[in-house]
Amino acid sequence: MPVNTIWVVAEPASGGITTTSLELLTAARGLANEVAAISWGPATASNAPLFGEYGATTVHDVGDLGGSLPGVPVAAAIATLAGSGAPDAILVPASYDGRDIAGRLSARLDRPVLTNVTGLGEEGSLVSEHPVFGGSLTVRSRFTSAAPGIFVIRAKSFAAEPADGAPAAVAALGVPETGATGTAAITASHAEERTGPSLDEASIVVSGGRGLGEASAYAMIEELATLLHGAAGASRAIVDAGWVPYSHQVGQTGKTVKPAVYLAFGISGATQHLVGMKGSRTIVAVNKDRDAPIFSIADLGIVGDVHKVLPALIDALKNR
Repeated sequence: MPVNTIWVVAEPASGGITTTSLELLTAARGLANEVAAISWGPATASNAPLFGEYGATTVHDVGDLGGSLPGVPVAAAIATLAGSGAPDAILVPASYDGRDIAGRLSARLDRPVLTNVTGLGEEGSLVSEHPVFGGSLTVRSRFTSAAPGIFVIRAKSFAAEPADGAPAAVAALGVPETGATGTAAITASHAEERTGPSLDEASIVVSGGRGLGEASAYAMIEELATLLHGAAGASRAIVDAGWVPYSHQVGQTGKTVKPAVYLAFGISGATQHLVGMKGSRTIVAVNKDRDAPIFSIADLGIVGDVHKVLPALIDALKNR
């Protein structure tokens, strides 16, 4: 029997809502008879056609938070709404704000949370999949307690696919009194400057690891990514070493990417890294160690020195 109702926490983004939110709406409409979204910000109502296009019949608008962190007011608003009729499940993106909302909502509703979800299926009730032990095993879980079940879902677990839905109906959703917990506010924000596509949206990702030898060699990764109109990524090893910012990290504790092409230079292929990129359509790996684990999932492997292969590839593209 299909799940009756699913709510999706949809995070606003410049010009719409985040791609992960669209992924969750797509997944929800394939599992439930009715899908509703909960969102916030000044543009929620104007995004009604987008919500409808991806499967939501209703979007509950928490409104403009006025510089407040979303965790407290959004969780409080959802908890109030659930009091008048809880859904079967609430899907939440595994972002910073999403995890904050899920934790606070869990406390308010006295319901457990299933985290690090990478798959959902319907078998009389929702069954979720979670990679464990660095992705070497997958655990399947379901809630045995009363609804709603709260699922925190990783990016790129589903494809964002539009449907032919009518614009979602917009319903105002007020925020109840939150007391001292609602006094935190954003005083300043910083958006990292970049050129080209973002790492988690790029169709081509070029990543570097310890095999580059030194931090200055990462410039070749960035140059190749620019030439290919892609994004530059990194292994956790060189992020921890301070060579590149955390925002470049691909892996279980970084970003999950599923580009059309993933190029890995000097990355051995620790399980933590493979979890974040093994869903790529085509994987190309360059490493001087022919036994490097990354070759086990690579579509094309080159046993060679990245300091010879990278410059040669860059020159070839420049001369094309």
